[in-house]
Amino acid sequence: MFKIDVMSEKPIYEQIIEQVEQFILIGILNPNDKIPSVRSMATKLLVNPNTIQKAYSELDNKGIICSVPGRGCFVSEEAVNILNKNKREKLSELEKMVFELAIAQVEKKEINECVDRAYEKKEKLGND
Repeated sequence: MFKIDVMSEKPIYEQIIEQVEQFILIGILNPNDKIPSVRSMATKLLVNPNTIQKAYSELDNKGIICSVPGRGCFVSEEAVNILNKNKREKLSELEKMVFELAIAQVEKKEINECVDRAYEKKEKLGND
């Protein structure tokens, strides 16, 4: 389920955060689902448990997961709403980027094709 790209410039804990968030948004993880323990995730991914703990702590601080002492970590009831709100806030960044592409003479058709490919990837994720 979780995969780490050791060649990526992105830190491992950020890769874990992104994957948990993505799994929640596409419905692989649902509210109240238990996520793998720090120890089991560290063993499976062959990474230091502190790295997993750092990712889980950030997710907990964002309200995406909640830690229940002695029971583990679970997807919060509000995770989807929090993530949707955070992602929607990126629309202004997207608009700025599209403007920069437009003034750089990138055709609207190319930008639309890029958007279409992104939605196709989303469809594939939902069907896997």
